[in-house]
Amino acid sequence: MSTAVEKMLLEEKKKEGEIKIGVIADSHDNMEAIKKAVEFFNEQEVDFVLHAGDIISPFTANAFSMLKCDMILIYGNNDGDKLYLKERFRNIGNFYNDPYIGNLFGKTIALTHKPEIVDALATKYDIVVYGHTHEKDIRHENALILNPGECCGYLSDIESVAIIYTKKMDAKIFEL
Repeated sequence: MSTAVEKMLLEEKKKEGEIKIGVIADSHDNMEAIKKAVEFFNEQEVDFVLHAGDIISPFTANAFSMLKCDMILIYGNNDGDKLYLKERFRNIGNFYNDPYIGNLFGKTIALTHKPEIVDALATKYDIVVYGHTHEKDIRHENALILNPGECCGYLSDIESVAIIYTKKMDAKIFEL
């Protein structure tokens, strides 16, 4: 968010409960797919973006810098130069170690790149977002559990992202 007006509008949306959170994982340096994802999130007017790891290279910040909202990112198992990633993304979003645990728009959120801890996290948090498997997953159990699939499309030939709708506590996966 860059202006006071934008922040005020977001506060109004929060009061109404109409919040959209964009979700992306496993972008793996696919710059064209990242550009499509950013464009999609901007068109959908998401209020925030979560990245569930494996961004890979700091140069991807060039594409992510076009995003019109803030984002939270976690490191995946393939992210190399973590210090430089954090530096390049400092004006775009905040990087965290895995898992990120926090409150976002009145919901408790766990963001991880480790599928093996998803079920445990789902017992404590409202929303659990994960990556690493490159496989799409939406489940409504104790929590809303979501893996948006792979943004890069390298394994499945399908580039995908997701949007969480916090008022409905639901999500939808979109192919780019």
